[in-house]
Amino acid sequence: MWRLTCGRSLREGGESLPRVLRTWGRRRCSAAEQPPSPSSSKPLHPQRTQSEKAKRKRKREEAILHSNVDNTGMKWSEKEKITYQAAVLPGEKKDTTLPLPQSYSPAYVESCWYPWWEKQGFFSPEKHSELPHAVDRYFSLCIPPPNVTGTLHLGHALTVAIEDALARWRRMQGYKVLWVPGCDHAGIATQSVVERRLLREQGKCRQDYSREEFLQEVWRWKKEKGEEIYHQLKKLGASLDWRRACFTMDPGFSSAVTEAFVRMCDSGLIYRSESLVNWSCALESAISDIEVDSKQLSGRTLLSVPGYQKKVEFGTMVTFAYPIDGQDGEVAVSTTRPETMLGDVAIAVHPDDTRYQALHGKQCRHPFMNRLLPIIADPMVDMDLGTGAVKLTPAHDYTDFLLSERHSLPRLTVIGGDGTMTSLCGPWLEGVQRFEARERVISALMEIKLFRGKKEHPMSLPICSRSGDVIEPLLKKQWFVRCEKMAKKAIQAVDEGDLEIIPHFYIKTWKNWLSNISDWCISRQLWWGHQIPAYQVTLPDSDTQEELWVWGRNESEARERAAAKFGVSPNAVILTQDPDVLDTWFSSGLFPFAMLGWPQQTEDLKQFYPNTILETGSDLIFFWVARMVMLGTELTGQLPFKQVLFHSLVRDKHGRKMSKSLGNVIDPLDVISGVSLERLQEKVTDGNLDPREKAVAMEAQKKDFPNGIPECGTDALRFALCSYKAQGEDISLSVSQVLSTRHFCNKMWQSVRFTLGALLDVGAPLTPLSETFPVSRIDKWICSQLYSTVEQCERGFESYELHTVTSALHSFWLHSLCDVYLECIKPVLKQQVTGNDGERAVEKKVAAAVLYHCVSTSLCLLSPFMPFLTEELWQRLQTVDLMRNTAQTSVCVQPYPTSSQLVHWHFPQEEADFPLVQEVVRVARALRAQYHITKERPDMWAVCMPDQAQTLHSFSPAICILGRVSNLHLYCPQEGATSLPFASALPPPEGSPFGVVDHSVQLHLDVQNCVNADKQIILLSQRKDTLHHRLQQALSQTRVPNYKEKVPQHIRQETENKIAALEQELKSIEDRLLALESIKKASKS
Repeated sequence: MWRLTCGRSLREGGESLPRVLRTWGRRRCSAAEQPPSPSSSKPLHPQRTQSEKAKRKRKREEAILHSNVDNTGMKWSEKEKITYQAAVLPGEKKDTTLPLPQSYSPAYVESCWYPWWEKQGFFSPEKHSELPHAVDRYFSLCIPPPNVTGTLHLGHALTVAIEDALARWRRMQGYKVLWVPGCDHAGIATQSVVERRLLREQGKCRQDYSREEFLQEVWRWKKEKGEEIYHQLKKLGASLDWRRACFTMDPGFSSAVTEAFVRMCDSGLIYRSESLVNWSCALESAISDIEVDSKQLSGRTLLSVPGYQKKVEFGTMVTFAYPIDGQDGEVAVSTTRPETMLGDVAIAVHPDDTRYQALHGKQCRHPFMNRLLPIIADPMVDMDLGTGAVKLTPAHDYTDFLLSERHSLPRLTVIGGDGTMTSLCGPWLEGVQRFEARERVISALMEIKLFRGKKEHPMSLPICSRSGDVIEPLLKKQWFVRCEKMAKKAIQAVDEGDLEIIPHFYIKTWKNWLSNISDWCISRQLWWGHQIPAYQVTLPDSDTQEELWVWGRNESEARERAAAKFGVSPNAVILTQDPDVLDTWFSSGLFPFAMLGWPQQTEDLKQFYPNTILETGSDLIFFWVARMVMLGTELTGQLPFKQVLFHSLVRDKHGRKMSKSLGNVIDPLDVISGVSLERLQEKVTDGNLDPREKAVAMEAQKKDFPNGIPECGTDALRFALCSYKAQGEDISLSVSQVLSTRHFCNKMWQSVRFTLGALLDVGAPLTPLSETFPVSRIDKWICSQLYSTVEQCERGFESYELHTVTSALHSFWLHSLCDVYLECIKPVLKQQVTGNDGERAVEKKVAAAVLYHCVSTSLCLLSPFMPFLTEELWQRLQTVDLMRNTAQTSVCVQPYPTSSQLVHWHFPQEEADFPLVQEVVRVARALRAQYHITKERPDMWAVCMPDQAQTLHSFSPAICILGRVSNLHLYCPQEGATSLPFASALPPPEGSPFGVVDHSVQLHLDVQNCVNADKQIILLSQRKDTLHHRLQQALSQTRVPNYKEKVPQHIRQETENKIAALEQELKSIEDRLLALESIKKASKS
């Protein structure tokens, strides 16, 4: 067995262990001279891990199929769908003078605004010069270009929500913002989709067309389907500059790709070599690691493979023997791929393994090829695993390839690019498909008595994500990028602080991967993509067998280069362009600067490069981010961006990664507009899923969305996505969280409706924010709460902790503004003021101004997350602010609120005092509920310290309103009451029910005229009997013999908690019964 420290791999851009080696699993071997050791029959630790992964996956599937999932959060009723009916031309501004609908409807709110934003040019950096608050700073980023073949899912929506929040925030701060949209041509994915379409519609395959004809079909498909992603991005409200939209196959971008290839060839960073690659036989192309999925097998499994009518067996280990040449004895080896034994060229053992030291330098004879296989010694072999002998197949195994270089072994390709056995295997196997050849090889080994057995073997199978084919490592001549020096620069950039990676714990991953990087294969055997600008040269009268290559920006330049290189006339050179195309990741690695016009020194490149930040999913750290850093540094001399912000992966509520292959992806438009369960199920049925995966996916949908997904709207989706902590563990997204945010949107809607009505009633012009000074303590408190919220927003945005921003805004609007302040000022705003009542007039005017500025400022704070709703409501507010200069016509280009603008609204004492007020209100409400007081407003006494009494007195109007009490009486039995600016009240009525606040304040309610004591005593007595019976049942469970030994600790803890809760509630009821008896006595007396 190979040691895990087997050295660097040949995988393109790979890690220290090749992915395909990991997924195929290690091979175990044994010597026939000795019986297998006990350890050789046990699965290896990596295989146990793979088995455990398969078991965990199966367990999750079983949980979905057979358990009842709690869907309480997804209970919803269909809301009335209100639409905007006024006639409006595309790009015209919405008429906000129309009456505001009674309730929030996403369809009404989100109509018309986006075309108007586009027409006004708000998303263009050219608009920057028109902003009064513009600053001389820029903010640029690119959207991770989605594949043109697909549609966006909620993982993409998270990316869009985060990036758009940052772009809108910086734009409102006065930065010159450029956020560039784009799509990736997705070579393999797009070609596969078009090939399937042509086969389905015309019955033709790619080879039935010329290359030019096929590419015309691809472009035709791209024009039909390519706009779907852009439509989704606009529905999500993304403030992208569409005039700069970039497609990786556009002429300008293609020129950049060619330039990059030529420059890197000239500098020696790109070279051509023969090496192992991940090969899809169905596509007949090399593919990148990100296009390889690992299918976990717990044992023998039959799988469908493209090109095979019958299912193929995997998850088994075959053992066979090689006879030792010239003497008795044999060496038995084990493999999961017996068909590759036709390409075996040696057997490796550890030099210190005493079992094989006598065989060093000996040879085994191949039973079918009649060639000799040397037994070589190498320390890479782990003699403690299995019995320590390994078969070497250098042309079909990554680690074996390394050994072949070290020991100068031949490399025999026995499987061709189409998945059939080559002529090296002999007539009996030539042209036979590889997995059919597997069975023939096993049968032949049995016939010659060299078969030693087959058993189940947990393993991970590498699968091509595009075709479903089993990956075959093949030896191919390809173009490679030398990565080592560029990787060192990428590590150095982070070490020296030039490139910041956020969160910082990804730095270790960054360094580990780049420190063990291998050269990157960039050849793909496709037609769709950037054809490699390299040309094979044929010279006149040349009989050399060596391949001669040149490269150039076009064929003319390549011809001149060839003539100069080989000393011949340009006309004598015959050039044949490499038919392969470049890996899609090569072109997407150029995106940060190619999108700005590189290699031309455009104004965009001068202004916006390097990009300010790259924001993307953490799963792209290797395949995209590291390559952008390497290519950008090499080709432009600068890092492509200054910061990298990674967000976590989005998983479904069952913890599974959202994947098309699992059928659990959710289209963001389905969350925005709503979708029925039937339509969700149709999407799964239309997909090409494994039958079991399809069953699991459809069952999960039934349990997660029994009534479908309600219409939540774009703003609710964006706000909910940004409310998760993206810089940490993976996000298990719940649609119920989005639905909850829609309810929050309705709360905002209703509070603005109230504000508009209140401001119209006041009538007087509003004072500007800088001239608005609160008078009452409740006014000061809400103003200071807003100041603190703005501070939290500033800190959250600067640290990219967007969940802290959304949390602060949600808390302020819902719990401070709606639950407290609006309730407190309703009586103030409704009071009729006469000409002689100047104090009340001022109080009303100030309250109206404070309310307006709180709402208006909050809408600006929320705008980066909820662009549609804030625009709709902010525009409505402008109609009542007669003093406001409305030159800037959209909330999205308003100055983002800062704490420095609100310093005069900072009242620390009010914020410090208000928690006591809130606790008093909470206990008062609890007492009302305890005695079933609904309509009545009893008097309340607070028995407290003098300093507490002063605080409560200053907030007494708020306490009476929020606590629903008629009057607040403050009684201070302690010394110091005489120093209060008001007289201490008499003690509370004897026997009145009370609650305690902060261990020091007693609240008493005068409930004599509010409570039917006899009725309450009957209800509480019935409740007491029920609880007493349940308590006895719980106690009886703990009295069984050997209770502690028989019952698990966590069950005992649950029982103890239940008993404690029952005893506590019983004591509370007994106290209430005593209080009610006191009330009865007091009323009689």
